[in-house]
Amino acid sequence: MFSATLSMAFGQSRFDTLTRALQRVYQSDSLPGLSVVLVNGKTIIYQHSFGYANIEQQIKYSTRSIQTIGSVSKTFAAIALMKAVELGYFDLDTDINTILPFKVVNPNAPTSRITVRQLANHTSGIVDNPSIFYDTYQFDTTLAGYSPMAYANLKRLGFNQQVSDRSLARFMYDYLNEKGQYYSKQNFGLDAAGRSSSYSNIGSALAAYLVEIKSGMSYADFTRQYIFRPLRMRQTSWFLDAKRLTRYARPYDDNFSVLPFYHLITYPDGGLRTNTSDLGKYLIALLKGYEGGEKLLKRSSYSAMFTPQFAKESPPKGIRLTTRNKGIFWNLYVNGTIGHDGDDPGVSSFLFFNPRTGLGGVFLSNKYVADKKSITDLLMQFISTR
Repeated sequence: MFSATLSMAFGQSRFDTLTRALQRVYQSDSLPGLSVVLVNGKTIIYQHSFGYANIEQQIKYSTRSIQTIGSVSKTFAAIALMKAVELGYFDLDTDINTILPFKVVNPNAPTSRITVRQLANHTSGIVDNPSIFYDTYQFDTTLAGYSPMAYANLKRLGFNQQVSDRSLARFMYDYLNEKGQYYSKQNFGLDAAGRSSSYSNIGSALAAYLVEIKSGMSYADFTRQYIFRPLRMRQTSWFLDAKRLTRYARPYDDNFSVLPFYHLITYPDGGLRTNTSDLGKYLIALLKGYEGGEKLLKRSSYSAMFTPQFAKESPPKGIRLTTRNKGIFWNLYVNGTIGHDGDDPGVSSFLFFNPRTGLGGVFLSNKYVADKKSITDLLMQFISTR
């Protein structure tokens, strides 16, 4: 009894220390809102939120505040791809042109063959052309009030919404097929697939589109059926819902000016809307899956998803393996942690777990944080010891 009580007291002391440290970071980084959840393989062991989801209405940020999570969304694409492999739709080394209803050819390497795996480890040769990609963000200026000056600053950065809103399928054709409206040689890298690494949001969304084609349902419906429902992630969805507006955290810029809500045409690469409460459930499932649990995927699928993609002796150009390798979308850090970060206008996030300790965590903030190191170092340190 004494040892158990002492252990609980020590644990609470660690949590109190963490809360104080996060409070300092929240203040020094001038964040509007911040939420942190830590889990083990069974339950949430720590949760704390700071600041506001909506400064104007003085709505506190909480573990149930919903916001987009940027590229952490790609970890769900990893699960979806591996589920598609289990369902027999394709395998990781399938040529994407055997799946797509149109041809994708890199004009700079026309004989190159692009595989599903190369989309998932960012070596496909499909790149984010900044003259097009930033314009795929679709801002809703009628849904809620916003700062015109903050929106004007976004436009100066290239978010001009010059690409008309359309389906994921239509945009993929328009961007990647030589007859498409937004096709350009600048949509592709100079090297053949597999030869160089270039982080590609559009390549990631294309992987999700392959799941749509083979499943006969939208990617949103596929992830709802195979991920969100099994995990009871009831606050998680891909698209804005005006009826739930009060539950959304407003996105802010560095000056605490509110940005308009927006959605992404290439939504699988960064458009998921969720909160730390639901992401805690997701993390617990990942920890269980790594240890052999099969709630979402088979053991072999988890193994394939977390297998390093690049040999240390011959990595593709453009990637250094001194800090991390790649799994299927996941980052495999040299300290043993597995995770992914996310950034977008008014959004920063990081989700991660340590298989050795069986602990994981996530943070969300409703502001873009250029340097997340002050937060991630705290949380990484915490989950590295039990």
